[in-house]
Amino acid sequence: MFKMTVVDVFAIRNRGVVATGRVESGTLRVGDTVHINGGPGLTVSAIEKFRKKQDEATVGENVGVLIKGIERTDMNRGDVLTSSSSSSSSSTVTYGEAPPI
Repeated sequence: MFKMTVVDVFAIRNRGVVATGRVESGTLRVGDTVHINGGPGLTVSAIEKFRKKQDEATVGENVGVLIKGIERTDMNRGDVLTSSSSSSSSSTVTYGEAPPI
């Protein structure tokens, strides 16, 4: 599962909104769906690293993620971008009942 905490947000006219930050876990590819703080899904239009377009972002990289269809005010510093992968069931924790005391 991809996770990135937003450090800064920029609006680019006629392109969309760019969220910058360091990838904390997982891998993100152009075309993947991301969620801002668990909200509705949005499609990643582009990924850039040091002003160079990338096809994917991996753990530890500082990147900018371009998202179309939102306004600059829809995302703020500290928001968390996540995407669920097809193997998300392996990272889901299920808690049973607590033993009697």
